[in-house]
Amino acid sequence: MKFIIKHEIEGRIRVHMAQNNMSFKEADTLYYYLNGFNGILSVKIYERTADAAIVYSCTRKEIIEALRRFKYEAAALPEGIAENSGREINAYYKEKLILKIGMRMFMKCFIPYPVRVINTAVKSIRYIGNGIKCLLRKKLEVPVLDAVAIGVSIARRDFATAGSVMFMLGIGELLEEWTHKKSVGDLARSMSLNVNKVWVKHGEQEILANTDDVECGDEVVVRMGGVIPFDGIVTEGEAMVNQASMTGEPLPVKKGRDGYVYAGTVIEEGELVIKIKEVSGSTRFEKIIKMIEETEKLKSSVESKAEHLADRLVPYTFLGTAAVWAVTRNVTKALSVLMVDFSCALKLAMPITVLSAIREANSRSITIKGGKYIEAVAAADTIVFDKTGTLTKARPEVKEVISFGEGSPEEMLRVAACLEEHFPHPMAKAVVREAKRRRLEHEEMHSKVDYIVAHGIASYIGDKRVIIGSYHFVFEDENCTVRQGYEKLFDELPTEYSHLYLAVDSVLAAVICIEDPVREEAASVIKELKGEGLKIVMMTGDSERTAAAIADKIGVDEYYSEALPDEKAEFVKKERERGNGVIMVGDGINDSPALSAANAGVAISEGAELAREIADITISAESLWELVALRRLSALMMKRIGMNYKTILAVNGSLILLGVGGVIQPTASALFHNASTLGICLKSMNNLMQ
Repeated sequence: MKFIIKHEIEGRIRVHMAQNNMSFKEADTLYYYLNGFNGILSVKIYERTADAAIVYSCTRKEIIEALRRFKYEAAALPEGIAENSGREINAYYKEKLILKIGMRMFMKCFIPYPVRVINTAVKSIRYIGNGIKCLLRKKLEVPVLDAVAIGVSIARRDFATAGSVMFMLGIGELLEEWTHKKSVGDLARSMSLNVNKVWVKHGEQEILANTDDVECGDEVVVRMGGVIPFDGIVTEGEAMVNQASMTGEPLPVKKGRDGYVYAGTVIEEGELVIKIKEVSGSTRFEKIIKMIEETEKLKSSVESKAEHLADRLVPYTFLGTAAVWAVTRNVTKALSVLMVDFSCALKLAMPITVLSAIREANSRSITIKGGKYIEAVAAADTIVFDKTGTLTKARPEVKEVISFGEGSPEEMLRVAACLEEHFPHPMAKAVVREAKRRRLEHEEMHSKVDYIVAHGIASYIGDKRVIIGSYHFVFEDENCTVRQGYEKLFDELPTEYSHLYLAVDSVLAAVICIEDPVREEAASVIKELKGEGLKIVMMTGDSERTAAAIADKIGVDEYYSEALPDEKAEFVKKERERGNGVIMVGDGINDSPALSAANAGVAISEGAELAREIADITISAESLWELVALRRLSALMMKRIGMNYKTILAVNGSLILLGVGGVIQPTASALFHNASTLGICLKSMNNLMQ
């Protein structure tokens, strides 16, 4: 596509696309195309001017070539991206804000005074009506205060003050609505379904297919830990389904034949065959939006406290107004108290601060499902880590396959991959990737597979029972043995690797050696988190030897080896019972009970769908440094909230004293009060971390 370079410096270029105007969809398409280009660090698209600002680490030539190749009609934009990107919401509210301010200036400069009086009187009806409704519900809250302030100003024929109060209230409402919708939209998009492939049932065979190729009426198979990709009806099987993303309820629901299941819900136990009823990508997004807006999930305790405090202060504002009038018999001074209330700023500034923090976290690839969770991160004093895929790299690799029988290493790996491809654990993915790399093709040659959480997998190939999993599962639970003559080979297994044991008919057939290296940044991140006042605990299902080596390498405070899922959850519960705030960080199905039990559960997005669904916070970045950013962001949010309280108290208290002292008039009090409220809200919308 043709474009013009408007400005460039080393590593940054701004171009103008050769077109008269750019639609929101075109802007999203260009953004999605450039953002997916290797070497581009960040992109901003300005649809009004048809410009793109690109920060890159690759060569200038590669950027120019990428822009030349770009075509709107050829660029594939995933379903739901354009409709729910938030770009249109931003443009709508920007225009609405500019129009509101412009109309205010136009009215003051060009419209005759009598017409402005009528306009003010008409607008006041809504605020006075809301106040009356509040009184009819026998509540003395902020709408009553607004109604009295506006009503008294109109009664005194002070239409300028009434107009200023309503203008500032309108600006505040607009900013709150804008920030809320943007934050909810960002959150919902991050929570939206992201499933690329599903197992489609054709007769007795299962075929791995792209979700785009699935049609209504097709049957898909979803097993333990899998996310249900579409709305549908259960035709076979029985399972416990976690519907937290749809209903907000944490407890799983039993689903069986003829039961209806929803896209985005996750199977905790069992497996289902589902006949697809709806394949639309937007339904999931719409349901999430509705769930978020209809629940209190976004509310943190600081938001709730601010709202309750704001309402509790209303009677004191009225008492203060009456007291000043009783002492001074001066209506003007009494109105100075009425025009300055603390509740307006409290109700606006705190939610905006929390929602802005959620938005900022989202820009750092951290999805927070509600204000109470970022508050919990700030208050926590203990953080518990799973090891595999969390402290270690998300992509472990198979280094060696050692046969303990007649089967070749390739044949053993093929059998293992056939079983493991149905399940989302990082070790399972490593086996499947290695089989694919070696081009070991296979058909579904086994019967139904059973996944034993934190242990392994069992199935049948023909009449032979095949199991694969941990040492504890294979040798202690299943009582498997090592074939005679292979004892020395077994004793000399390389200790630097993690081991997966494959057994056939209770006899060890192969050991798959997997390298699961610790993340490069793990030790530094642990050190920084300690500096943030957190106690670091590692819990893993690995052996004592492996756990001790990693714990020593990265510097955790405590570690627990051979930990089962219920033991992890029990540890978290006991810590909470002692009064400690707990953050749990994990990525697997076996971490889900502990994630649910923690004050804030954090899932690494490379992990299982169940972990991501249950977790309160999801980190989709590849680095653990985002955990440090999350902790600091939460602390800065709480600090800003504290500063907001102090600023609101100082500014409004000063205005009341100046008004009662006769230094400023009620009109000026109202103006300064609303201007300070707007200023605090605008500051609260700024990023916390520079």
